[in-house]
Amino acid sequence: MDNKDIIITGISRGREFSPKHEDNDMAIFSSVAEELRDRRFKVDTYTEKEFVKRKKYGNVIFNMVRDTGSIKLLKGIEISGTKVINSAFGIENCYRKVLTRIFEANNIPCPKSIIVSTQKDSPSFTFPCWIKRGSSHTMVKKDVVYVECSEEAEKVFEDFRRRNIDEAVINEHIVGDLIKFYGVYDTGFFYSLDPTEQSHSKFGLELINGKARGFSFNKEQLKEYCEKASRILNVPIYGGDCVITSKGEIKIIDFNDWPSFARCRDIAVSYIADYIQKEIDGTLGF
Repeated sequence: MDNKDIIITGISRGREFSPKHEDNDMAIFSSVAEELRDRRFKVDTYTEKEFVKRKKYGNVIFNMVRDTGSIKLLKGIEISGTKVINSAFGIENCYRKVLTRIFEANNIPCPKSIIVSTQKDSPSFTFPCWIKRGSSHTMVKKDVVYVECSEEAEKVFEDFRRRNIDEAVINEHIVGDLIKFYGVYDTGFFYSLDPTEQSHSKFGLELINGKARGFSFNKEQLKEYCEKASRILNVPIYGGDCVITSKGEIKIIDFNDWPSFARCRDIAVSYIADYIQKEIDGTLGF
């Protein structure tokens, strides 16, 4: 089967799910679609809303979806046998509560955490700490809050209750250097930003970590942790954040399905296309 006979469906991320990164998310999506077209694949692209309305798709789907309706539809398509990249099940695995449980069960280094109901009084926890919505992905600044006392924590819980957020994940605050990373599973592509290179942020929360200290750490070990997480979560196209402690310990604090790759987009595009093509070759048998 020739590439031109393969129809690939691409589904972009709804702008409401890309706070302050709308253009960056669309840039990586469009660049991957063009790279696949350059490889002589037929690529049809849709927004999340268009996809849910039309329910039309090709032999393989690549996507950046976040809406629950889109995810539900993709899960059904995936179960029926169509290859979906990233997996809709993997996207759900990146929900904060699910992610925390998977990391802890598989010894992936992460902050000490507890999962709590927001319908009760905020539990006792060592301050300072982070309170994060347990369901879905972070959409607004108030979904991830740094607190230093029980009074601040209770205000966060009150806000979560008002917004019908039933569960929260509480993470210990780890002092150290914040490192952003991006990867494409099993392709050799892994890119991490040194603390001094940080330049783009959704909500400015990175500033809480303070000035970069330049703690040394094993970058190959970080890659190994991330590749393991990618495989277990079923999220081959990934990115996230970790904190490096003064002892060089690595703690992954966030792991996301298909980020914007803003600082390394030009390099990442061909690797993402390579991964999609490899999956097509394996799925369709040519």
